[in-house]
Amino acid sequence: MLKSYVAMIENGQLKWLTDEPKPSSARVIVTILEDTTPSVKRRTPPASIAGKGKTLADLISPVIEEQDWECLK
Repeated sequence: MLKSYVAMIENGQLKWLTDEPKPSSARVIVTILEDTTPSVKRRTPPASIAGKGKTLADLISPVIEEQDWECLK
């Protein structure tokens, strides 16, 4: 039977993240994750468009009525 367990190696020491298995012998497959921290890349607009945007209407309510929205039909 195949069972999965999750562990990390830190400073050469194995640290179980789930229940520790107790096999008398086992065959293992090791997957190496290069970086486990998620990387969030923020997009930034080009400086050439800075200050050129305009607010045309109220930011809370739509400019046109809902019944005029083609996407709702």
